[in-house]
Amino acid sequence: MDRIELEAFVAVAEELHFGRAAVRLHRGQPTVSDAVRRLESSLGGRLFHRTSRRVSLTDLGEALLPDARATLAQLRRFQQRGRALAAGDRARTTLVVAHAEYTGHQLLLRCLPQLRERFPDVTIVPESMPTTAQLTALRAETIGLGIGWATGDVTGVRARVLSTERFVALVPADHPLAGRTGLSTSDLSTTDLLTWPHQINSGLCDRLLSAFRIGGADLRIIRTADSVHAIAAHVAAGAGIGITVESALDHRPPGLRVIPLAGPSTTVDQVVLTPAEPSDTATALRDLLLQASTEVPSAGAGAGAVAGDSDSDGGGGAGGGLVDERSGCRTPGHG
Repeated sequence: MDRIELEAFVAVAEELHFGRAAVRLHRGQPTVSDAVRRLESSLGGRLFHRTSRRVSLTDLGEALLPDARATLAQLRRFQQRGRALAAGDRARTTLVVAHAEYTGHQLLLRCLPQLRERFPDVTIVPESMPTTAQLTALRAETIGLGIGWATGDVTGVRARVLSTERFVALVPADHPLAGRTGLSTSDLSTTDLLTWPHQINSGLCDRLLSAFRIGGADLRIIRTADSVHAIAAHVAAGAGIGITVESALDHRPPGLRVIPLAGPSTTVDQVVLTPAEPSDTATALRDLLLQASTEVPSAGAGAGAVAGDSDSDGGGGAGGGLVDERSGCRTPGHG
């Protein structure tokens, strides 16, 4: 297998469309299709279910997608390091800081200048990466720190809670539910919903699904989008009601009401992740992020409360839940 095959696999997995993946990669669709087929042949299994109407990941594709993303990220860093060494820049080290989609970037933007002052010889490389791919990369120590969403298995990785974010609904101003100050999952049962793709934010999707199951409601997702801005655009166009998290909203979308969800499992922890033995630079950035999270409210105005204490063994979210650095187990109290 080669880089072209991995890039084609990841692009199709994220777009769920061969044509859009080809446009994104600036390659012809036949080239992308051939690359995926070659990769499937070398692996001995299919990565996608294909019909004339839709493309979806197989179980094999779902399992391998985080590894493919981490491998491509490592290849990019190999190239960057090789170029730096070839240019004679041997004194500098690199800290790759990964962040998942929909996480708030305000804390990171506040903390990076302070980190640069303390570690002027370190090259800091921010990189967008889903939480599941971050976990793989952290275990392989190909990234130094990640910001993502609490998920089930964080074995071998240290996790601390930065904030507890509430799910919110984006509702058209003329919708019958627009006048509500809060919504339960039963209010949204069987409603056409728009949210993030599972392959990009599996932790968020699983948490949202849990909220609907506990509330005895049916979760009906009719469309997914990679950004909150794309979700808002579809909602404004009348496609349905959007679901996101408060920290993803850097402004109030015009013409839409932002209504918090209430009930069990309608919050999710935003976490900072490091390897089991983090570098001094990663440790410093983690502590800066935790300290900053105690000083300001979460990015979305409203119910999202902040959490995190750099002096304790585990961060505490607004709901009282903890992510233990050693075991990754959640203690009771998270709503």
